[in-house]
Amino acid sequence: MLPSFLLSLREGIEAALIISIIIGALIKIGRPEMKIIIWRGVILAVALSFAFGMVLNLIGMEFTGQLEEIFEGLAMLLAAAILTWMILWMQRQGGQIQHELESKTVQATFKNGTSALFLLAFLAVFREGIELALFLIATRIASDTTSVLIGALMGLSAAVLLGWLLFTSTRRLNLRNFFQVTNILLLLFAAGLVAHGVHELIEAGWIPALIEPVWDINHLLSDNSELGGILKALFGYNGNPALTEVLAYLAYFAILGTIIFRNQRKQINAEPAAV
Repeated sequence: MLPSFLLSLREGIEAALIISIIIGALIKIGRPEMKIIIWRGVILAVALSFAFGMVLNLIGMEFTGQLEEIFEGLAMLLAAAILTWMILWMQRQGGQIQHELESKTVQATFKNGTSALFLLAFLAVFREGIELALFLIATRIASDTTSVLIGALMGLSAAVLLGWLLFTSTRRLNLRNFFQVTNILLLLFAAGLVAHGVHELIEAGWIPALIEPVWDINHLLSDNSELGGILKALFGYNGNPALTEVLAYLAYFAILGTIIFRNQRKQINAEPAAV
């Protein structure tokens, strides 16, 4: 439940941030009546994202045996790759999102007409929806469907509430701190996805295990227990991992963690110069 809640909250906040900026830009230029076009784009994007998730889930359920392991492994690695891109993109572009979206909104309103404004809102939300659908599929593989759906609904509900607060009282919400904290949690989650994806491909015979297992602590904390299941869904915990899994987890965490840390230091060092 926690992984799907976190992912849904993060994706929902990003979508809410984008929509609030676009609507805010329309109000600034005196065209609030065009908000209905934005909401049409949002509704269509949500519906198509939901359909995409359902289709992807049904496809995954059709596979059995080795094909199922390959599908699950590749789905987790793909989700980890997209999650990595999302973390790095938001870290680099977070401060420029508002200016860029406001410029696109003004251009779409006065130069390209309502269809461009509709497309701007649709693509912004659809991208977040596709990402979330893929993340939830990867999360469901490591957890049960009910908890994933409950966590997703809770996360999206919280995102709607925070989005409303963002639109009505922006100064009271520190989005920078929010994204920094969730970046750390998502880094751990993405590393778990990589390790779990590698595990599935080892089971399918696509990747060598090297040493299996490296250790076995299932007698202390089984990954089939309640706590172990939570850690498995959230961080990719495995009580008896193969060496390839461990190396994949550590390598991903070390590389991406170093990149994030360096980017944060660059941003902090650049701030005094910009003042």
